[in-house]
Amino acid sequence: MLKKSILIENKASITSKNLQLVIQSEIRESTIPIEDIGFLVLDHQEIYISLPAMNLLVENNTGVIICTKNHLPNGMFLNLNGHHIQQEIFRNQIDASLPLKKVLWQQTIVEKIKNQGQLLERVTATKNHLDYLASKVLSGDTSNMEGVAAQHYWKSFFEPSDKELANKITFKRERFGDYPNNFLNYGYAILRAATARALVGSGLLCTIGIHHKNKYNAFALADDIMEPFRPLIDEKVIEIMRKYEDEELTTAIKSELLQVLTRTVYFKDEKSPLMVALQKTSASLQQCFMGTKKKIKYPQLWNSTPTE
Repeated sequence: MLKKSILIENKASITSKNLQLVIQSEIRESTIPIEDIGFLVLDHQEIYISLPAMNLLVENNTGVIICTKNHLPNGMFLNLNGHHIQQEIFRNQIDASLPLKKVLWQQTIVEKIKNQGQLLERVTATKNHLDYLASKVLSGDTSNMEGVAAQHYWKSFFEPSDKELANKITFKRERFGDYPNNFLNYGYAILRAATARALVGSGLLCTIGIHHKNKYNAFALADDIMEPFRPLIDEKVIEIMRKYEDEELTTAIKSELLQVLTRTVYFKDEKSPLMVALQKTSASLQQCFMGTKKKIKYPQLWNSTPTE
């Protein structure tokens, strides 16, 4: 079942009753079955949420995301008991060999670069050589094809072929940079949370990555696995920039970015909403750690080429 993503931006009190989430604001009260909620984004500094409601949400593996006063996602509550054989999965994940992790990272970066190439072709209506760069990714990406591809990707992303956007901005991709970096950062934070939720649901430990390993990063594995999905956020940001004049994160823009979680992606024999696809990808990664699979199952982000 496709679960809902709920954004709360006003002062509100959130409690639970009969397995329903009760959201009471100054103007109305609404209820929703907790089992129907995939993500709950809390984006107001005066939201109260009861502990019983929080526990029910966490038990349902709902991603509860809290935002800063600047309206950017800042943290997430996750279920610490996401799988019935979690201890065994943890052990296999922690004991994973370096060659295995390097191969998994190679697979991940190949998928990321291919997806960047497809989106770039859609945006610029011009062929590019990112598929070639993807073919040159080594085990562990020791030659840093990810960085080479990123440099070309972002340099070309707002090409003069899109004159309206090209005249609107001079873009430089930076974590704390100017518009539209704020849109990208918000979208990536939501994608990161969705990836972490899926990984926890497969019994994996988000802190232990296959490539990312900063000691201050509690979501290293999510940062690894979300990489091939980033172009979905980039695509949505382009759509938003064409649709809205706003350069700040409005309610409408945040809602549009949340909709990426329900966007359809494509596996070989089926299609899935992104939220469900992340669960399938995470399950395949868990199987790689357990020794029953050798490759992460990533979906295609588009089911046709730009010229079709």
